[in-house]
Amino acid sequence: MSELEDITRHITDKISSLQRMLELSVDVLPQSRIKKLGQEVFALDGLLLEFEKCVGLQNDQLKRLKELDRAFQNDLEEVQHLKDNMPAHMPRKKLPTVGSEPALSQNGAVEPQPVQQENVKKTKSQIREMEFITTPEFESIPQYMKGRTTYGQLNAAVQSINTAVTGKYKILHQSAKTMNNNTRKLYQRFKDEETKDTKGQHFVVEADIREFTQMKVDKRFQGILNMLRHCQRLRELRGGGLTRYLLL
Repeated sequence: MSELEDITRHITDKISSLQRMLELSVDVLPQSRIKKLGQEVFALDGLLLEFEKCVGLQNDQLKRLKELDRAFQNDLEEVQHLKDNMPAHMPRKKLPTVGSEPALSQNGAVEPQPVQQENVKKTKSQIREMEFITTPEFESIPQYMKGRTTYGQLNAAVQSINTAVTGKYKILHQSAKTMNNNTRKLYQRFKDEETKDTKGQHFVVEADIREFTQMKVDKRFQGILNMLRHCQRLRELRGGGLTRYLLL
C-alpha cells in the first residue's frame, strides 16, 4: 500500500504543478514553456497508467485474500461440525498414561518392560467384542454390497452384535446359584448350540440378536452380515440347522 500512496502523492504534485503553470500563462506561453507543459502532461499520463495498474493488482490481491478467507471459514466450520458430532463408535488412539513411557538404557535404547500378569492371563470373565469398521474399510466394500447402508448404520449393527455377545457370555459366566428360570433356559440353549468347532470362540445366533437387541433380523440384517464378513469381522459356521456367527 505504501507504493500506491507514493504514486498517488506524486500524481497529485504533478497536477498541482500543471495547474500553477496554467494559472501563470496569462500571456502566450513561450515555446520552451509549451514544450515543458507537453512533457509534464505526457509524464502525467504515464503515471496515471502506472497508477491504474497498481490499483488493478491490489484489487486482484484483495479478491484472492477474500476467497482464501471464505475457504478458511468453511474449513473451520466443517472441523467444528466434525468435532461436535464425533460418532461414539469412531476408533480412537489410546494415549499413554502418565508414567507409562518406556524406560531408556544408558545407550538410549528402549528397555523391555515387564508384562503385567493380569494383562496376560485371560480369565473366563473376559468377553470379546467386534471392532468397529473404519472409514477406509467401509470405502473398500463394493457398492452393490453396501446398497443404501451408511457408515453409521453399519457400526450401529456392530454395536448391537456386541450387545448380544456381551449379554450371552455374561450369562455363560454367571454363577448357577444366581440364575432364575429364564436365565437357566438361556444358559442351556447357549450350551446346546456349542460344538467342537466353537470351542474357545465367541459367537451368536439370530435368536441372540432378537433376545438382547432391538435390531431386526431381516434381509437388511443379512446384507450387513455380508459386509462384516467382507471386512473380516466374523465368519459363519453352519450345522444342526443353525447358523452361528463367530467373531474373528
